[in-house]
Amino acid sequence: MCAGHHILVTCFYSVLSGYDFTNRKRIQQTESGDTSQVAITHTYFHDCFWIQVIFQLCVGYHCCTIASGKVYSILYNYFLFLHYRLYDRLLKVAEMGHAKAMEKVAYAMLFGDYLPQSIPRAKEIFEKLALEGSPKAQTALGFLYAAGLGVNSSQAKALVYYTFGALGGNLLAHMILGYRYWGGVGVPQSCESALTHYRLVANHVASDVSLTGGSAVQRIRLLDEVENPGSSSGMLEEDLIQYYQFLAEKGDVQAQVGLGQLNLHGGRGVEQNHQRAYEYFNQAANAGNTHAMAFLGKMYSEGSEYVPQNNDTALHYFKKAADLGNPVGQSGLGMAYLYGRGVPVNYDLALKYFQKAAEQGWVDGQLQLGSMYYNGIGVKRDYKQALKFFNLASQAGHILAFYNLAQMHATGTGVMRSCHTAVELFKNVCERGRWSERLMAAYGSFKDGDMDSALVQYLLLAEQGYEVAQSNVAFILDQSESIFNENESYPRALLHWTRAAAQGYTVARIKLGDYHFYGYGTDVDYETAVIHYRLASEQQHSAQAMFNLGYMHEKGLGIKQDIHLAKRFYDMAAEASPDAQVPVFLALCKLGLIYAQQYLQDLNLNELLSQVDLDQLLGPEWDLYLMTVIALLLGTVVAYRQRQHQAVPRAPPAPPRPPAQPEQPAGEPEEQ
Repeated sequence: MCAGHHILVTCFYSVLSGYDFTNRKRIQQTESGDTSQVAITHTYFHDCFWIQVIFQLCVGYHCCTIASGKVYSILYNYFLFLHYRLYDRLLKVAEMGHAKAMEKVAYAMLFGDYLPQSIPRAKEIFEKLALEGSPKAQTALGFLYAAGLGVNSSQAKALVYYTFGALGGNLLAHMILGYRYWGGVGVPQSCESALTHYRLVANHVASDVSLTGGSAVQRIRLLDEVENPGSSSGMLEEDLIQYYQFLAEKGDVQAQVGLGQLNLHGGRGVEQNHQRAYEYFNQAANAGNTHAMAFLGKMYSEGSEYVPQNNDTALHYFKKAADLGNPVGQSGLGMAYLYGRGVPVNYDLALKYFQKAAEQGWVDGQLQLGSMYYNGIGVKRDYKQALKFFNLASQAGHILAFYNLAQMHATGTGVMRSCHTAVELFKNVCERGRWSERLMAAYGSFKDGDMDSALVQYLLLAEQGYEVAQSNVAFILDQSESIFNENESYPRALLHWTRAAAQGYTVARIKLGDYHFYGYGTDVDYETAVIHYRLASEQQHSAQAMFNLGYMHEKGLGIKQDIHLAKRFYDMAAEASPDAQVPVFLALCKLGLIYAQQYLQDLNLNELLSQVDLDQLLGPEWDLYLMTVIALLLGTVVAYRQRQHQAVPRAPPAPPRPPAQPEQPAGEPEEQ
């Protein structure tokens, strides 16, 4: 048995025996409902180290592939069994009236997480908790009334519950209210009110983000994935991951560094796993890779459940990488000197190393340079320089750069104050909070075929202002049966397409035009359809919208019939996208026939043709002669094309050339 499997089996039996790795104590398997049992259940549910052990060790050790697969299957099934068992125990505790347990059970029933989905039952629990003043329950009730789940939709009641939830400190309620005031959803549009709510949430998110930039947020559009399978989701296929793992095992340093970063930050369908990240970085660092050394320094500098925080070890790796010119290591050394981690505080050295890292385009160096100029640490305060470096860091997607830029625009520091820009930046920060993980949970439910669970989860995210969730809600309502009545599906889909379009999603804008064109969820309104198509055409240069405008000009639907404008829009669509060239060609052919028909009608050929007697001119059997001529022409064309397709005789291969003779010295005859 290899070392990895020995650890797996040890952990497996430890789990069976009820050992809690986090608290280093035995869990008393009692059935009583006292607070100690609730606390144990709560800790067991959230923080048990064995849940992480199952995934980290099963995937982390690659020796004995077949055996590890069997062990993984056993542990994974046991993990599911224990999860269901824990929810059963949680349900019993909730029945005893414990508020925290009741909240978890209600949300589990709302989303269908390890408990059967039951919106009416969840509503009953939320109502009991709301009367007791639970902010989470008040926010959940606001969501039920906003979405019309289990109750008649009422935006007024939703606003009341959201407001109470926000007053109780619930961050989701603040985020939802921020989006509502920003978009004018059920309330008068107010940028300043939106700024207040979004800034409060962004402060919490920014304080929770490490200097690595936070975990990646995977935004998968269901519509794009269905229309272009595998091209738009950004998810790494399991086969591709296994291929990179194979390369890493064979000593490919680049594969090791890439997999280390993927496991460190998560994203693209891969969950964060600091243990595996450490293993890959350690292998690459031993091979002399400076990036791996620097990332090991970052892991020791920040610390995690697997890698203990250690400034001395972090400093060792940072120095080793920085001496070899690595920007990640230089930035890490700058952080050490800036905050005195393992070395005395030295702002001059910190500035020096941050500048070196920023010159090589490393985002952390740019961010920290911006912070030093913004706060005047070690340099003269310079808001223009701060703005410059924050903008550079934001281009790489660093969440703290967005946060700092939002603060500058909100207060007018170094720039002209812009509430709208500040709200958009704060909104971006808020959408990177921990609740963004539900995007992947909803996607997992969708892939498993649980449309109701996916729909409810996407609906909550849509309430929070996630544009991708709004478009996914509309897509599910548009494509399949749902928990809503058939008569409600299209109007609700129209509502979410509208909200997604307001956030700049081109396909949503085109969908709005389609809904008004065909009368889905609303009355047929060609004029409104033209407005949406024109917006998508002018603002986002959509080829589909241009083509639709051409068709409506051709038919005179909601707009004046004009063949020349129709041709213009068809040509614009062909120029905007290569995929539109074939349908545009067919549309132009049809347009040419229509133009020819109109031209002939203008010439009054009916009167001219009525005066011509073909029987007298060509004889009584002129139609037979015409058909014979056409048949002969077709036969000639077919015969000519067959001759063209015949294979041309190939020339005989050239004989092999004799080997080159050595050059003869001048004046000597060649041998005969």
